[in-house]
Formats: sequence, structure tokens, C-alpha cells
Amino acid sequence: MQQPLTLALTGDVMLGRMVDLAITSYGPAYPWGDDVRAALRQADLRLINLECAITSEQERWHDGAYKAFYFRADPVAIDTLRAAGIDFAALANNHIGDFGAAGLLETVHLLDAAGIAHAGAGADLAAAAASARLQAGDWRVAVVAFADHPRQWAAAPGRPGINYTPVSVHPADFGPVARALAAARQDADLVVFTIHWGPNMRPRPTPEFQAFARRVIEAGADIFWGHSAHVVQGVEIYRDRLILYDTGDFVDDYVVDPDLRNDLSALFLVRVAPDGRLRLEIEPVQIMNRHVTLADGPERDWFLRRLHDLCSEMGSAVVARPGGPAAIVPRA
Repeated sequence: MQQPLTLALTGDVMLGRMVDLAITSYGPAYPWGDDVRAALRQADLRLINLECAITSEQERWHDGAYKAFYFRADPVAIDTLRAAGIDFAALANNHIGDFGAAGLLETVHLLDAAGIAHAGAGADLAAAAASARLQAGDWRVAVVAFADHPRQWAAAPGRPGINYTPVSVHPADFGPVARALAAARQDADLVVFTIHWGPNMRPRPTPEFQAFARRVIEAGADIFWGHSAHVVQGVEIYRDRLILYDTGDFVDDYVVDPDLRNDLSALFLVRVAPDGRLRLEIEPVQIMNRHVTLADGPERDWFLRRLHDLCSEMGSAVVARPGGPAAIVPRA
């Protein structure tokens, strides 16, 4: 019989700009608090969205379109991922191509050399669309990665880019998603679907986004893992599977919105029983000075109250437990 499995999922890990400077000044492990690293070590697999290119490339992407932010970390940032024991990086997002195809391909090469699995971007459409395969004990985990923007970066035969999809359940649009999930399901015990989607600072998914996420579960995913909004959204338990609409930020140097508190998010711990049943626990975290630690006191309480309110709109509830992670369960 398989042993229980724990996946640790995070939101955006952005190692560029002032985080990159902090790594240079204080060492590659600086972005991770000791308590966060200890929590990560308790998981069997650790998965992040890598919200930057890791590259020595200096020339920014441009094709005449306006882009406000470009995120690049020096290659030493690979050691930052190693320091936290990261097993997988989602690359389908709106910053992997900030330094062009050269920056994207160097990121892929550095991850490969470090033995860190990835999905969602690559040298051509086949590479960008390929799922990642992770092994933990007897568990075979497949991760399928997409992004809904920027469309200009969509990979094609012979062209590097991201694994692009519109957020649509129309059969013509959803076909590639359905096929990717079906292929992943064939030889995996657990299928994770991850997507970088939607606008910044949106506290709730739209009905169209909810319909898309549910369709992904119906098509074969066990876990839907979203990111891009920079704030954590509610969690839905659908058909006994998990929909994490947005997992917020995990490491960055961003300005903090005083109302939405994008400096507060969570480490999402998915516990998988031997029979495949899923349970979700969270450890609230706080980003401060380009460094993530477990949240406590008023910040932890505020985050849990806010998340409970958002989850209650989706039929789930947050159950706080003193001295341990909170649980997200179906609402009674």
C-alpha cells in the first residue's frame, strides 16, 4: 500500500530586482525563513510558480507592446531554489519571457542542470506543453501547466514560448487542456493542473473562471492550482477534489496594498491519503524585507479571517488550530 503523500504548493516566487540584490548580499538561502524551510522539509514534494527568468541575459523582450515590469534573477538564484528543496517550478507565466527566448531557454537549462522539474514553457510547443513527472515513494505525480497571458508568448512548432490557453470551456478552446489532462492521467496516480491566469489584485474569481476550474477537475485533474492575482482567493472543494483559485505571492519585493495585504499568503499543504482522498492544510506566511516567514499574531489572524470569508462563499470553511496549520474543509 502507498504511504500518505504531502505536496507543498506556493504562489509566486519572484527572485528578481531587490530579492536578487538580497541574495547577492546575504546568500542564496536569504529569501526563506528558517521556519518556512522547516515547513517545506515536512512535505514530500515542493512546487512553486517561478515568477521570473533566471538568466544572465540582459536584453529585455520587446515587440512594440508596453510591459511595465521585467523580472530577472542571476543564475545563482538556482541555489536559492535548492536551499528550499524545490522539486518543481511552473514556468507558464507572464515573466518567464521577460528577457526573450534566450532568457527563457537559459532558465530551462539551469533548472534541468539542478534537477528541478518544470512545465509550461520551452523551446517549442511540444516542450512547453509537456507535463512534468515527479516521483515520491510509490506516488507518480504529473503536473500540467498553462497560462492565459501573454498570448504573444505562446509557443509554437519551432518557436520558444509558454503553454498558452484562453480561459474558456468552449470545446475548441478547451481541447488542448482536456488532451493534456487525459495524457497525464494515463500513467499518474495524482494529476496537478496549474495556471497563471487573470488580472492582478482580484480577490475573487469570476463566474467564467469558476466554470473553467470546475471543468478542469471534470477533465481529470485532482488539484487545480492557480496564481497571478498576487492575493490568495478562496478554495473550493469540488467533487472531492481541490480548487485553489489563487495562491497569492510567496517571495517578492512588491509594494503592499494596505487593504488586500498581498504580503500575506500561505504555504498550501495537500495531504493525499493512500486511497487518494485529499485534505488541505495551510500555514499562513508573511513577506517582509524580501524574506518569507510563517505569520503569527494579528497578521495570521487577519489572513485566516479573510480566507475564511472567501472560502465560505464557495462552500468551504477554514478551521484554525492553535500551534499547527489551519485546515480547509467543506462547510457544515
